[in-house]
Amino acid sequence: MPRSSWTPTARCCRGNERRGDREGPAVGNSQARLKAAELTDDANSVIGPLRGYHHETYVFPLPGGARYKCRDPRPGLLWFDRRCFASEEQLLCALSGRISGIPDVIEIGGTILQRFIEGRTLGELFGAGCPVPDQILRQIIGLFRQMVEVPHESLSVQRRCISEDRPEDGDSDGFLERLVRFTEEQVYRANLPEFEGLFQDLGVTAESFRHLRKCVSGLRERRFCLLHADLHRENLIVDAGRRLWTIDWELAVIGDPLYDLATHLHLMRYPPAQARAAAQQWADTVDRVRPGSAAGWRHDLPLLLGYKRAQSLITDVIRVALSLGSWPQPHWRQLAQAALKLRRVLADAALWLGLESVPGTRQIATALVRRQREYGRSPGYVPA
Repeated sequence: MPRSSWTPTARCCRGNERRGDREGPAVGNSQARLKAAELTDDANSVIGPLRGYHHETYVFPLPGGARYKCRDPRPGLLWFDRRCFASEEQLLCALSGRISGIPDVIEIGGTILQRFIEGRTLGELFGAGCPVPDQILRQIIGLFRQMVEVPHESLSVQRRCISEDRPEDGDSDGFLERLVRFTEEQVYRANLPEFEGLFQDLGVTAESFRHLRKCVSGLRERRFCLLHADLHRENLIVDAGRRLWTIDWELAVIGDPLYDLATHLHLMRYPPAQARAAAQQWADTVDRVRPGSAAGWRHDLPLLLGYKRAQSLITDVIRVALSLGSWPQPHWRQLAQAALKLRRVLADAALWLGLESVPGTRQIATALVRRQREYGRSPGYVPA
């Protein structure tokens, strides 16, 4: 594989600017904003809110110059992913000294703060579809190696899920079944009152999940370990010394290590050659560190990627529809972009959900307008 340059081209510098508004002045009077102003010597130095889905976040300096984040969970969130740990900050504390390149956590006056990582997201430097430098890819593989070295029994962190809902160590099929069940019950069925018509217009029904289960069953056993479960370009920060940092451990779980690779490849959108190279490097590395961690990966990786494509369709249908706004007739350019996006994810997921055909963009746009006129935007929803 040819080595990639550290100088991003214009085409490869299109991140989604999730952190791009962090230098703006803080506005509003939320609890997180007020707490940040209380904890710093200079209330005018508070920056935010940062753009993000799960939390409203403000950044401020503490004595000594380091900047920290004060956060409040956003109200009215729709959760599209299964969560494992009760507290991201508790997890980060438990991982200190075991996983490199993660934020420090401190407590001041009963408030838990994460250190703000100074740098640029990988998405800002190298947008989706662009190769990442070999130096960065090696650090990503190094992160996977460190996570495989964190077996489930070594983490004494409070869990959200009850023990009865946790598969036995190595039961990769059981782990995936719980993911499918969450997507079916907590994302698809839970939102049917508002989205059933739109799902039906796109060809997605309860039968789609029965088909999905048949397609992805039969995984090999792999011993469980810590997974980040959301490793994409906006959660990877490159500092001035070209060191890679990993943020947003909110969705971390204990489970099949190959699922973490599948999620990473699905979200990163590597060029095909680099995706193949990353997968091979991952397999060589984790199997060397913990034998059996990559068992059957060539057969099982496409199945896990298939689940990710199906999951993306279910969540994107809801997200895209809600992003169109509250008016009954969306802007036509926005509608066209939404229809094109759903057309792509439908095509990716069709095989795995048993869709006989994929509707065209005009049919999708019509379905979106129909749903929009009937419901508009749900109160409190914050687009990702």
